[in-house]
Amino acid sequence: MIEHKKEFFGGLGMMAAFVVVLILVFSPVFKGQNGLEYLDDLYNSISKGSAYYIPKVKEEADKFIGKSVDVTLVMANDEQAQQTAPLFMKAGALVNVSGPELKVSGDLGKILDNCIADADDMYHNKGEKVASKYGYNERRVLYNWWKASKSMDKDLKKQKKFEETKVISLVIKKAVESSYNYYKIKPEKISDKLGIVIFSLVFYVGYTLWYGFAIMFMFEGWGMKLGH
Repeated sequence: MIEHKKEFFGGLGMMAAFVVVLILVFSPVFKGQNGLEYLDDLYNSISKGSAYYIPKVKEEADKFIGKSVDVTLVMANDEQAQQTAPLFMKAGALVNVSGPELKVSGDLGKILDNCIADADDMYHNKGEKVASKYGYNERRVLYNWWKASKSMDKDLKKQKKFEETKVISLVIKKAVESSYNYYKIKPEKISDKLGIVIFSLVFYVGYTLWYGFAIMFMFEGWGMKLGH
């Protein structure tokens, strides 16, 4: 039994409007995307625009030019090992492949510089340059760098070369992983999209309150009240 028709139907109208807007949000009306996809791409673009750490990472890596390392890298399988060998050879390292293992001897700074160069190209969406450099998919190249760097970090820790592992970890997180995750996303400055950002945040808060008040008015219209 509806005790307060005005509150109930007011809340019902708010809920109906809420559903209409929800349908629009999930419709492909934003350049072929729905609202969530559009905002997800927007915020990814903005975060990419403020996540370019590669120049600073290169400064740290260049401190290790002239520092030789000898490491054994364990890859996932023989194919990955064969694909990974050229990554180090392009940096002038000596590489011996045996099944899924790579024995690498070379200049750590030059190895990291080659890795950073590939990550930088990927960050700037120049994947075709990376693919043509090694002859296979650019995402696979960066994944192989990630796998090889992780293995190199592990082996150097066994050798108690902690300064070297520190810079490798920096390259992995700030260059390789960042470039892989942001590949093909166009970077944007938040100042260029400030209006949309503010609107989306205000809309989110207002839309959530809208739903809450609709539920409250409908329950009050039914005669239900909070008590203790």
